[in-house]
Amino acid sequence: MPIFFILVTLVIDAIGFGLIMPMMPALIRDVSGADLAHAAIWGGVLATVFGLMQFLFSPLLGNLSDRFGRKVVLLTSLAILAVDYLIMAVAGSIWLLFLGRIIGGITSASHSTANAYVADISAPEDKAANFGMVGAAFGFGFVFGPSLGGLLSTFGPRVPFYVAAALAGANFFFGLFVLPETVTDKIRRPFEWRRANPLGAFKAIGKLPGLQGLMVVFLIYEISFFVYPSIWAYFTLEKFAWDERMVGLSLTVFGLSMAFMQGVAIRPILRKLGEAKTTMLGMGLNVLSFLLLAIAPSGWMIIALTPLSSLGIIASPAIMGIMSRAASDDQQGELQGLTTSLAALGMLMSPIVMTQTFFFFSHEGASPYFPGAPFLFAAVLMAAAMILFAATQPKTSVAAE
Repeated sequence: MPIFFILVTLVIDAIGFGLIMPMMPALIRDVSGADLAHAAIWGGVLATVFGLMQFLFSPLLGNLSDRFGRKVVLLTSLAILAVDYLIMAVAGSIWLLFLGRIIGGITSASHSTANAYVADISAPEDKAANFGMVGAAFGFGFVFGPSLGGLLSTFGPRVPFYVAAALAGANFFFGLFVLPETVTDKIRRPFEWRRANPLGAFKAIGKLPGLQGLMVVFLIYEISFFVYPSIWAYFTLEKFAWDERMVGLSLTVFGLSMAFMQGVAIRPILRKLGEAKTTMLGMGLNVLSFLLLAIAPSGWMIIALTPLSSLGIIASPAIMGIMSRAASDDQQGELQGLTTSLAALGMLMSPIVMTQTFFFFSHEGASPYFPGAPFLFAAVLMAAAMILFAATQPKTSVAAE
């Protein structure tokens, strides 16, 4: 089945991405000589520039995939991603890491192109559940990535980046031989520069009924949910004195739970509640888990909260299912490019805000001292997304069951 190939591709891709997450604080400190709090700021800057490039270029790549096909865009992205990991592996300065994040952000089309691929082969009623499978594949990769990164960290902070480069390269060759193309002449759409940018894509997609409000909800959701990769390593190191191996283990537990929720649990939830109620449930659970994480007094408690935290991810594929059903077949690449661009905008905004919030409440002499402050802020944002989503419901008949 074609979906099997794309899911396996995403698993391998996610392993490479998750592999480096536990090591970013150590690598930043190695090349900059900064303490942990200041390394968190640099981590926010690097994540922000990655998000900025992804925001600017994702609509371009989405439109290119509508014109030339999903496979060529995906494989090109993966090839350059392997080079990006090598740049980060040999980086001797923070500015070379900066360059690596620029390159990685420009070519990070794999997830959006995979979503467009899944939309191509899915019946309208199956889109949300299949988007959940895409998320599950990424989460399943996280089961192996962070734990492997933690183990490899014993050989040095750069070793995981070399392994990530090798995995990205292997992923490229796997897709080259087994991934069939889904864009046919029937749904191929001419490339237009005026639509190949975030504003142009938003204008084109925003003309579809009900989508403008949903895209704003999706953006706020992404800003809020991105608190996890933005500050997790710094938060757990600061509050619970975890080492890289423990950070990797915690991300593994989260990845396993997230894979189960999106790959298994979401289907009966969607059948029972439908897309709109599933979205509200997921966002409500996120608010609760963020509040509990902010005040958790011990490390074992945040591990225990993992199933609750990961269940909140069901909101994302439900929202994407609603939006995908509203778009035509020849706009799926453009839509997924735009949603990736919005996610990238969230990636751009969230790290800089969350890491600055973390720094303000956790640096030496901070008053009050409250490392969990970013999670509290994320809870407020998620609650705002819930209110806005509820307000859009009369206009989004596509979400009605």
